Amino acid sequence: MEKLDRATHVLQVDGAMGEVRIADEVVAIIAGMAATEVKGVASMAGNIKNELVAKMGMKNLSKGVKVEVTDTDVKVDLALNLVFEANILEVSGKVQEKVISAIESMTGMSVSTVNVRVAGVVLE
Repeated sequence: MEKLDRATHVLQVDGAMGEVRIADEVVAIIAGMAATEVKGVASMAGNIKNELVAKMGMKNLSKGVKVEVTDTDVKVDLALNLVFEANILEVSGKVQEKVISAIESMTGMSVSTVNVRVAGVVLE
C-alpha cells in the first residue's frame, strides 16, 4: 500500500472491499465550491500564496477555506468577498447552510461549525 502524503480520513471500512478515504483538501474544495454557489458571494478571498498560485495559472479550488477534520466532526473557516449591496448576515447564513449540506451529503461527515469571515466587497 502506498503512503499518502496528505491528511486523509477514513469514511468507510468494508472488510470485503476495502476502505474509502478522503483528503482534507477535498473537504475544503467541497466547502469552497458550495460557498461560491450562493447568490451574493463574489469570490473566495485568499492569502498572498493563493494569489501567487493564481498568477502562475494554477487554480486553487480550496482558496479561502480552512478545514479541521477530526474523527467526530468537521470545522470550516471561510474567507469571502461579497457582492456590493448584498445583505451580509443573510448571505453568510445561506453560505453556512449550503456548506453544511454539501459536506454532509457528499461525505457523510458531521459539520459542527462553519465560520464566515467577510474579507471584502466587490462591485459587480
